[in-house]
Order: sequence, then C-alpha cells, then structure tokens
Amino acid sequence: MELSIICVNWNCMDYLRPCIASIYENTQGLSFEILVVDNASSEGQVETILDEFPAVKLIRSGTNIGFSRANNLGFKHACGKFVLFLNPDTKVLGPAIDTMLRHLNALPDAGIVGCKLLNADLSVSTTSIQKFPTILNQILNIEYLRLRWPGCPLWDLSPLFSEGTELARVEVIPGACMLLRRCVFEQAGMFSEDFFMYAEDLDLNFKVKALGLSNYYVGGAQIVHYGGKSSSRQKVNQWATTMKYGAMLHLFEKTRGRFYAAMYRIAIASSAIGRLFVLVLAFPFADKDSVRVAAEKWTAVLKWSVGCAVWRWAADSGR
Repeated sequence: MELSIICVNWNCMDYLRPCIASIYENTQGLSFEILVVDNASSEGQVETILDEFPAVKLIRSGTNIGFSRANNLGFKHACGKFVLFLNPDTKVLGPAIDTMLRHLNALPDAGIVGCKLLNADLSVSTTSIQKFPTILNQILNIEYLRLRWPGCPLWDLSPLFSEGTELARVEVIPGACMLLRRCVFEQAGMFSEDFFMYAEDLDLNFKVKALGLSNYYVGGAQIVHYGGKSSSRQKVNQWATTMKYGAMLHLFEKTRGRFYAAMYRIAIASSAIGRLFVLVLAFPFADKDSVRVAAEKWTAVLKWSVGCAVWRWAADSGR
C-alpha cells in the first residue's frame, strides 16, 4: 500500500461523503486506502458510508477521544508507506494528492507537505501556510492585515499569491491537509495526545522541524477546505473559541516555557479588552448583530484569560 488517507469524522457526514468521492474521482495511478475514524458522532449513520464506499476502513470510537488521538488511532490501522491526514470538510480538486506525493518523493529532506487550500468560494485561504506562532503574530491574527500585507514577516503568505510558485519551503503546514512519510510521523512521536483539538498540527510541525526536516507548500495542488464544520456545531459558551486559545496556551508552555505562555495570556486579555472597547464605541454606528457576535466572542476570551490566571494561581498556591 503506497498511501493511507485518514479522515477523522465528528458529525460531519454531509461533507465526508463528497470528500471521499473527490478522492476516488481525482486520485489515479497509486495504491491507496481511506480510513475513517468516527469520534462517536451523535448524528449516527456513519455506517452508511460503507454502502457507498465499501472499500473504506471504518474505525469507531466509543467516545469522542479528540482529534489527535483519533488520528493516531487511524494511523495504527494504516498500511501505507505515506500517510495523508485530511479533514472531512475538504474536497480534492484534480490530481492534488498525486501532485503532493510526487513532490514528497522527490524531496529527501521533506517533513510535511501541504497544498493550496481554497475557501468555499474558491478564493485562496490564508491558512494554507503559517509561521510558527508568537505572541505578536497571534495578537495581529486578523484576516484583513494578512490580505493587505501578505509578505509581512509575521506571517509571510507571499507564496500563496506569487505567480508560478510550485514549491516553497515554509514553517507550518496546517492540519487540514498534511502529507508525510510514515517513518517521519513515527519518528516525530505521532500527534501529541495532550492536545484534544487545535494546535496539535502546530506541535507536529515543531517536532518534525526538530528532526532536521523541512516542510513544503505545493502550490500546484489545490483542495477546498470548508473549515470548522465539526467544531462549529458547538455553539454553547463559545466552546470552540476558548478551546483554540487554550490549545495555543498549552503549545506555548510546551515549546517556549511557562513565562512566555503567561505573557501570551496577558496579551490576549489586553487585546480582548481593547477590542471590546472599540466594539462599544462602534455599536451605535455598525451592524448591531455583528457587534453582538464579536462582543460575545471577546467576552468569552477575556473570561477564559482571567480563569486561566486564577487556576494557575490556585495550582501554584497548592504546592
């Protein structure tokens, strides 16, 4: 088996079916298998995927074990020399997988290979490539700024918008589509299971870099990524939002130490206060529903920041 494609599903059946269909339709000339790991989806009916695609390997988890553990579970059942971790809310366009695999085979120093991710309207997604996170580039993580200045060193998206960019060495390939050799994934220690979801892909990029390998963006391969269709089901208490910030805090603790992580938390709290102040000023003039949604998000972020500080203080005091 040349390639194992692993998709983790959690209440994403409407996207999973066309995702698998696009793989079969567009991937030619190589032996591959598709493994679907279902994270105890509440919507059920995941078994019906076998009616349409009987060759798929379906692995069921009795509980939602998170994105990292589910991908690792799928990997343990995989047979391929190469492994592609692919979000179920994606659609493969043309020979994207073949193109990425061809480049990976030609690059002995390659760690993770990724592609150009497109939004639902087929515009280029600025998440296709990333820099390793810092406090500054996380505070300034604003779509308008990335599109206005794509070459800024804080995020350096220039390969996405350069004509004829077929291949570029980058720092981070996002988890929506990550192709790598089986042996590299094993040497990196697979996904770290201390991340339930979010930031596990950043952590894997760190670990692959520590092996002395490089990550590559292949501009000639394109995949549509509809984005966040599993976590978007969680509407209560801005669950997905706080999960993202919590995962980033843990990543900074793990890679840069507790002091840097504390500075990140303080910076995020300060940013939340500043944004809430601007939203209050803008409320009489802007779209009120949009302002309310943004205010709910940043209020949740501020509460998360304060809650983390209290928890850390209590933990340290108890020692």
